[in-house]
Amino acid sequence: MAAPLALVLVVAVTVRAALFRSSLAEFISERVEVVSPLSSWKRVVEGLSLLDLGVSPYSGAVFHETPLIIYLFHFLIDYAELVFMITDVLTAVALYFAIQDFNKVVFKKQKLLLELDQYAPDVAELIRTPMEMRYIPLKVALFYLLNPYTVLSCVAKSTCAINNTLIAFFILTTIKGSAFLSAIFLALATYQSLYPLTLFVPGLLYLLQRQYIPVKVKSKAFWIFSWEYAMMYVGSLVVIICLSFFLLSSWDFIPAVYGFMEHPIFFMFIQMAIISIFKSYPTVGDVALYMAFFPVWNHLYRFLRNIFVLTCIIIVCSLLFPVLWHLWIYAGSANSNFFYAITLTFNVGQILLISDYFYAFLRREYYLTHGLYLTAKDGTEAMLVLK
Repeated sequence: MAAPLALVLVVAVTVRAALFRSSLAEFISERVEVVSPLSSWKRVVEGLSLLDLGVSPYSGAVFHETPLIIYLFHFLIDYAELVFMITDVLTAVALYFAIQDFNKVVFKKQKLLLELDQYAPDVAELIRTPMEMRYIPLKVALFYLLNPYTVLSCVAKSTCAINNTLIAFFILTTIKGSAFLSAIFLALATYQSLYPLTLFVPGLLYLLQRQYIPVKVKSKAFWIFSWEYAMMYVGSLVVIICLSFFLLSSWDFIPAVYGFMEHPIFFMFIQMAIISIFKSYPTVGDVALYMAFFPVWNHLYRFLRNIFVLTCIIIVCSLLFPVLWHLWIYAGSANSNFFYAITLTFNVGQILLISDYFYAFLRREYYLTHGLYLTAKDGTEAMLVLK
């Protein structure tokens, strides 16, 4: 699988490099769908200029990036394009190895449940095979690197890409079972944006499963491990924030920057989608991260009810974003309600899509234990209704 992954990486980097050298780069960097006041490269450049002049970037209400980011680009400003391409590559590679390990865990668990006769006898067609799961990690990397949303975010040099990298490494280290590194990367992601804090619970649940510790309130091991993980997470976050203070000798950055029990990885996927939908100033880069996980759940496709309609809604909305923005801002033939309506439609489409995946997941889990072909008491075919 190394050769196909390398080919995908080369194609992805080539596409980004070509766009960076094209006249579209400046246009993309101005798009409100791609960057926000919280992730705009222009704001980073402004912050660097103020820092060079000896003025705190946080003295006004313009700059919202974290101190570590501004000091990172203070040394790498001339290589910014390369930095953003590398972050995308690192994200894809981290997701590739994370899903590769996750598939091994899923297959072992499935094999154990089959040996224990925990599945209904007529669900053979729902059982996942190694051949079916073999190319999923490559598809995840492909979905992330060649997703137009990811490409646009990279070309616009949106700092959302850096946050995606931190979350990807949090997922990788969690699946690998490293509580210490998992806590560090989650702390870094939370430092960048408060929203990843909600990933603490699914990360903890997965690590508990890796340690074979039961999730029970009365279990001493459960509380000890939860406390250790929480302390590592909080400790890492405190160290990062204190480091930021020593870089700036000020706490001004704080107000400016931060204005499923048995299936924690699916829980994490749903949580990332919820974050991207409901966070302040979302961009397409936020959407790209959770969309990269769609191949992981390809076994749910048969249970999705509205996938074609919802896919069309998301594609059409993506195409209408620049059109309605142009009509509102430049042509003057439309008002802000037009753009608001299309962003609302886009988010509704995402909510319905994630709801569909949630329904499909629960439906498959029910069939696995109760059988694929359900019958009512009178012998007729039964209909499954989830309430």
